[in-house]
Amino acid sequence: MYLDSEKKKEIFGNYGKSNTDTGSPESQIALFSVRIAHLTEHLKVNKKDHTTQRALKMLVGKRRRLLDYLIRKDINRYRAIIARKELGIRK
Repeated sequence: MYLDSEKKKEIFGNYGKSNTDTGSPESQIALFSVRIAHLTEHLKVNKKDHTTQRALKMLVGKRRRLLDYLIRKDINRYRAIIARKELGIRK
């Protein structure tokens, strides 16, 4: 598996409040971004994989909904997560 528990803990530690903070929108957005990048690379090689294409679209939608939630609740947290260039999220 490309995303084991150690990698997830590292992601949650970098973007959440702690290594076990799996519920904050920032940590979930970071996790979705890593998964989106992985699926995008997979689809570059396997262009006819329609189930992965659907899963990618669903993940992008989930990430978008979380970003919209952050805009409504706390605009400063939204701006902070957008400012981190390693996630590859644009406004």
